[in-house]
Amino acid sequence: MFTRLFTNSRLLVVALAILAAAPSFAGSWHHENGTLELDERPQRIVALNWAATEALLLLGVTPVGVADLAGYSYWVAEPSLPESGVHNVGTRVAPSLEAIAELKPDLIVTSAEMAPAADLLEQIAPTYVVSVYRKGSQPFNQALSMLTTLGQILDREERAQAVIDDIEQTLARLRARLANAGVTERPVALVNFLDDRHVRIYAPNGLFQTALDALGLTNAWPHDGNFWGFSVVGLEAIAPFPDARLVVLSPTPPGLSENLTDSPFWTHFPPVQRDQVYQVDAVWPFGGVFPVKRLALQITDSLLAGGSNLVQ
Repeated sequence: MFTRLFTNSRLLVVALAILAAAPSFAGSWHHENGTLELDERPQRIVALNWAATEALLLLGVTPVGVADLAGYSYWVAEPSLPESGVHNVGTRVAPSLEAIAELKPDLIVTSAEMAPAADLLEQIAPTYVVSVYRKGSQPFNQALSMLTTLGQILDREERAQAVIDDIEQTLARLRARLANAGVTERPVALVNFLDDRHVRIYAPNGLFQTALDALGLTNAWPHDGNFWGFSVVGLEAIAPFPDARLVVLSPTPPGLSENLTDSPFWTHFPPVQRDQVYQVDAVWPFGGVFPVKRLALQITDSLLAGGSNLVQ
């Protein structure tokens, strides 16, 4: 009896040793270019667009490589990249395969814009392809899906849910502030100035529409834009919507303020005459979930602080 128990115990120890030596993780995820199959949790990740970079940082994961590294810190800003330890791998439209390979990544995150290089990327490391911006998609929903899927891949599901909960709670709180202040009655035209007569106006099919909807605000511009969610129009195109308030995203072209001051059209523009021009800091309009929170905070603070007729 004792010998049999001892033998069984030894077999159990051997079995446990085999299990301990086996890979502790395995999973597969369908994506736009096929199926991502992993035997181990990725540790060294390269992100080839800023929406993916943002998602990784929100999950508490610092990528080893990022496309357009300096541009991210200027245009996206939040969540921030550390000052060191992250390598630039070229541009978002033409990243350097050599630079990526040198980092020895075990996961590359990219989007459909890089489809021509997908096979080459796969030769370097397993590649997850997800596009937040594509024809017919809802950008915020796509960004949520990317965040939650990366949370699964990286064992950060609780962190992903915490990020989503924080955004939802923040938007609800901001909506209540605006409603209590009674400043939701007029629609909002959300623009970037390209020059003193032309703007990029953000459309109902874009990421920023999620922020407006969550705040209880109406988008003054009723027309869908391109799949990035904007249209380029002359300022006169906004004139048929005289009740609109104008929210201007920074940065603006040099000398814009002086040129607008000298413009008869601008000085007679209804939101200018009502002192309902609101300028906010730069918010990246082609990102993931976080720009919605960032924009909502800035719009709320600006509307509550009051507008002017100036653009800096």
